[in-house]
Amino acid sequence: MKISFIQPSRNNLKYLKWSYDSIRKNQGDHEVEICVADDFSDDGTNEWCQETSEKDPHFKWIRNHGPTRKGHTILYDELVNEIASHDICMIYHADMYLCPGALDAVEKHIKEKTIVSLTRIEPPLHPDGPEKILKGFGVEPEEFEEGKLLEWFTSDYGYENITKTTEGIFAPWAFWKKDFQEIGGHDPLYAPQSKEDSDIFNRFQLNGIEFIQTWEGCVYHMTCRGSRFNPTITEVGTASNEWVDQNLKSSRNFIRKWGHFVKHDEMMKPIIPPKYDIGFIVHDCSKQILHALEPWCSDIYIAMPNPTDANSYISEEQKNTKFDLLKRIHPISEKPYNNILVEFDASKLTEDNFNQIIANLSEIITESNEVGEFELDSLKITINSLETYEKELINLNENKPYMEVS
Repeated sequence: MKISFIQPSRNNLKYLKWSYDSIRKNQGDHEVEICVADDFSDDGTNEWCQETSEKDPHFKWIRNHGPTRKGHTILYDELVNEIASHDICMIYHADMYLCPGALDAVEKHIKEKTIVSLTRIEPPLHPDGPEKILKGFGVEPEEFEEGKLLEWFTSDYGYENITKTTEGIFAPWAFWKKDFQEIGGHDPLYAPQSKEDSDIFNRFQLNGIEFIQTWEGCVYHMTCRGSRFNPTITEVGTASNEWVDQNLKSSRNFIRKWGHFVKHDEMMKPIIPPKYDIGFIVHDCSKQILHALEPWCSDIYIAMPNPTDANSYISEEQKNTKFDLLKRIHPISEKPYNNILVEFDASKLTEDNFNQIIANLSEIITESNEVGEFELDSLKITINSLETYEKELINLNENKPYMEVS
């Protein structure tokens, strides 16, 4: 099998070296092209990439010269579309060790319209889940217990999991380049990072892609060394302020686009509720309530005691999104045109209303399944049409759901 590994990297050279060595050591008889994007690093990544490319004919790299980082949301696509030579690619992180036989497992399952994820073995830095294996063999390359990992992997682990597969998708994931390009790759809405993976996974699933997680093929994953636990800006186990801020921005943009937060089953297969055209009609709205509500609808029609608060919110929030907030936020005097209207008094909105109703409107509307009016607590819901729009979100080449600010 010929495969291109896709690896953006920013100031995590020691992990990149560790990952590179494991790929070359355990790639088997496959032709593996390693494609690295140096995202304006200042830790010697540029020099190492240059040296490695001179020694390794199957190593390619590009550099973002800054002065700001692009993030992996952008660099993944630059590597796939402009650098990778092979038809099959794999999104791969610099803090991953490729276990022996992993690419044999990919080759066994990969075909067109199929994405294959390797199973992650991780130290216990995050909560456990049925889609991964929590087992610690070190949290830094210099303390990595390779011998113990391989002894466990080839004895206690290997024999019972050699034929096991489940559905789910997460890094590292191998795919056919044309399936990736067919839907336009990652959405730059989420740049530089966070939620771009959940977004593209939704779009793959809606476009008929099958997900296979092979338990025969594995990586040891030190986790989150790109931004969340990048040692140049924080310490292992403590989310960096950079990651926290960007994760919040991307989460709000995911809700704006899909009408709900990220959803998946216990094995990490996406759950995608319908996307409806929803307008909120909000009386007695404050700036704080506007901030909480705006991402959850297509349009919001507001009456505010202080009308300048709406302009203040737009001024502060617009820099965080490609959606044109001036086209989403309207005075309550403007006639609403949305398929579904939700009207309420903000002063009567409770935390339970928000968590149980606002955040689950897609499911509530789907369950009602009829045109008409009904009330839930203090909210009046009018359904004029049950038309859904989630399939319009699949292909970035044809349609973007946001009206970018000029």
